[in-house]
Amino acid sequence: MLDALTLDQMRTFVAIAETGSFRAGAAKLLRVQSAVSHSIANLEGQLGVLLFDRSGHRPVLTAEGQTLLTNVRDILLRVDAMRARARGMGEGVELELPLVVDTLFPTTILGKALSEMRSQYPSVAIRVAAQPLGEPINALLEKRCKISITVGEHFRDPRITLEALSSIAMVAVVSAQHPLGKREKTLDVADLADHLQIVQSDPSPLTEGRDFGVISPQTCRVSNQDMKHALILAGLGWGRLPLWQVERDLREKRLVRLATRSLGRDSQVMSEAYLAHRVDEPLGPAGRALAQALLHLCSELPS
Repeated sequence: MLDALTLDQMRTFVAIAETGSFRAGAAKLLRVQSAVSHSIANLEGQLGVLLFDRSGHRPVLTAEGQTLLTNVRDILLRVDAMRARARGMGEGVELELPLVVDTLFPTTILGKALSEMRSQYPSVAIRVAAQPLGEPINALLEKRCKISITVGEHFRDPRITLEALSSIAMVAVVSAQHPLGKREKTLDVADLADHLQIVQSDPSPLTEGRDFGVISPQTCRVSNQDMKHALILAGLGWGRLPLWQVERDLREKRLVRLATRSLGRDSQVMSEAYLAHRVDEPLGPAGRALAQALLHLCSELPS
């Protein structure tokens, strides 16, 4: 008899459980109450258990009903996911959307954009890598991702199309306990060169033999932005970090801006973030939805 169970019966069961009554469940499903009652009676007969205690004013889930409700919700979730994936295949929706995002790009904006995309295409799997410098472009060139976000003007290739998203403020900072953080006079390049600079390494071959913004002969090279942030906070050295990452540290005076005019006004420079993809591989529906979400969210940021 279990083979005779229908998805309609399961959806009816969930509707009554969630609304608390046969009448409200029927209204939610746009059906007459007698049809809903008949559907649940058939379901109980096929399962061989009572799902609802009808002795009171309102139906109450039995212990068996509570247990089976979890199973039914799981089944419906899987069926809906399968339908969404099948619908996506018919529409040419990507099965997976791999993307590489510059470590300087705000993670909150990325998270919101991905959530918006997923609301439209829930069947699409997401694979995100946060990589610095040339790697977002390199990943596109090597076809390891479909879309990327890159920051700065150093990485251009005619095979890659770029669309500006927003400006990223980069701030030269140091721990408030570091000797440079305690200096009251304006610092010059020689002062900075006397201390260790924390520098982001590039995992791609695009910057081989080149350095960007390296002033000090004393460097500590790190593989990710969080490590750079942690080492600067610990007082090991100084370096540039995105303002969104250090705003709280600056506000609570764990970090201070370097008192120098050599690294931009108020030790701050602006870098442009770009949405990037290959010219010969146009974005699919999910990729376009993500791009639109990013553009919309970035347009609302203060300029």
